[in-house]
Amino acid sequence: MISWTSPITGSTVTGLTSPTYTFVADLAPDFTGKQIAITALGGTQVGVTTHTASSPFTQTFWRPAVLSAPPQINPITGLFKSRPKNNVYRLLTRKGVTPALNQLVSTELIRTELSIPAGAETYDTPNVRAAIAAHIGLLNQISAGLSDTAVTGIT
Repeated sequence: MISWTSPITGSTVTGLTSPTYTFVADLAPDFTGKQIAITALGGTQVGVTTHTASSPFTQTFWRPAVLSAPPQINPITGLFKSRPKNNVYRLLTRKGVTPALNQLVSTELIRTELSIPAGAETYDTPNVRAAIAAHIGLLNQISAGLSDTAVTGIT
């Protein structure tokens, strides 16, 4: 169950000191989503802006509208009758950024998507959880380098 607690502690990145993000609940674009809007900043974040209508700073989580179940098993072969469908979960961060002096705000998009084969959440729960933990752990570990690469283009 997705449950956000305000404020969010930002990870370590170059140029920001102890960043935190206070949010309020917002309406998601559709009924399968939960959304928050960043309304206040903490730490030292010179030049960073909070959410406005024309310069968004939101995070949205979606779950599948209808969860897929694994297909039936063929009684003779013991194999699935068809390939399992994936249940797809998504997290999207939107942030208004200015691409150049005197230009209108554009929206930066950061996406994470989980595509989990139907049935794996029941049959192989530990490995589903391990993949998610490793993914988020790696994002936390490389957050400073990733932000540097996004700014400099150097890997």
